[in-house]
Amino acid sequence: MSANESKRKLIIVSNRLPLSIKRVDGVFESSISSGGLVTSLSGLCKPTQFQWFGWPGMEVKNSKDREDVSRSLSEYHAVPIFLDSDLAHEHYNGFSNRILWPILHYQSGVIFDDGPWQAYRRVNELFADSVADVAQDGTLIWVHDYHLMLLPELLRTRLHAKGKHCAIGFSLHTPFPAGDFWRNLPVRKHLIDGLLASHLIGFHTDEYKQNFIDTCASLLGARTEIPNQIQYKSRLVIVGVDRLDHIKGLTQKLRGFDVFLDDHPELRNKVVLIQVAVPSREDVKEYQELETELSTIAGKINGKHATPEGTPLLYMHRSVPFTELTALYSVADACLLTSTRDGMNLVSFEYVACQEKRHGVLVLSEFAGAASFMREGSIPFHPANTTEMSESIFHALNLDPAERKCKYLYLRDFVNNNTRQASTIPSPDNIPVANLCY
Repeated sequence: MSANESKRKLIIVSNRLPLSIKRVDGVFESSISSGGLVTSLSGLCKPTQFQWFGWPGMEVKNSKDREDVSRSLSEYHAVPIFLDSDLAHEHYNGFSNRILWPILHYQSGVIFDDGPWQAYRRVNELFADSVADVAQDGTLIWVHDYHLMLLPELLRTRLHAKGKHCAIGFSLHTPFPAGDFWRNLPVRKHLIDGLLASHLIGFHTDEYKQNFIDTCASLLGARTEIPNQIQYKSRLVIVGVDRLDHIKGLTQKLRGFDVFLDDHPELRNKVVLIQVAVPSREDVKEYQELETELSTIAGKINGKHATPEGTPLLYMHRSVPFTELTALYSVADACLLTSTRDGMNLVSFEYVACQEKRHGVLVLSEFAGAASFMREGSIPFHPANTTEMSESIFHALNLDPAERKCKYLYLRDFVNNNTRQASTIPSPDNIPVANLCY
């Protein structure tokens, strides 16, 4: 591999480019500006292939002039994001510096105005459009400062739509204030949502970091007990998707979950089971009775364990569109399948296929046919043993991240290598186990 190929691609994004543009004898010329951010990043050109996105500091309306400016800036790996003067003024002076900057610096008496806020949103959207178009799969994206606090979320949405997976970092170059000051900003939740789409957020001091964490906890109900990490969703999610059938072990599942909540009362407000029970044979008496039984058990569980902060069980007796189903799979930290006897159970494969980012854990009954192939990458249990089921759920939710990933990779490789295009499915004895975690 050449030295150039080994360099990681990096996109730096800031409100202003670290360059000055001026027109000399009808030709645009660029020169490097001074500043703390420029100085601190001056060594990046050696180990990294990078581009710097930002506003060039002037309005350029003519398309030919824009081409000339872009060409001049490209010599310094810079990419201009062109804004008209009024929009740039309202974004930079109207919202960023007249409203947001004072709040970040503990200044009182700030008056909110919706016009500058809309300009701020629009500029962040234009930045997101530009960066998402150029970024390649695997590119690192590093966003800087309070002018672009909405950008991580906007970027993530656009990158996902284009099938690109990029790590996004954000560095804040100002203080982050204590809650009383941040509470004065009517659009504070939008800004926090924008930042939380980052994989990593950098602050100058532990004080600023803790202020941000406290704000996430109070404003969003975010879980913050893991040091230096914020889990944006306020619950650990377990998903179950089954046809309403006696062989799926649904009554056993709900009773096992009830035991789990009894065994771990400290998790009642932190875990939710989303159980989809797809209607089946609704004109058959035994199936009608099963649905009635499940609804009764679900009601009792929520009546027993619910608090003013929420209920631990969401029971859905209906069909779910495939797009909604895959969304459920993708946000779930674990998938609980409790078949008492099942030919295969394809839900286990669907769940794995949707877990590339989260590395969710498959908690799988040993009586599902899929367990013959997926046992080593899942947490197996006997569906009639509610204590064992409770322990398996707890184990899944507390699995070490490295082991979660290892188990996921094992299951992912099995699913990818044994699609319907494959000629044969290997027996369990022939599945490689060299990379398993124990």
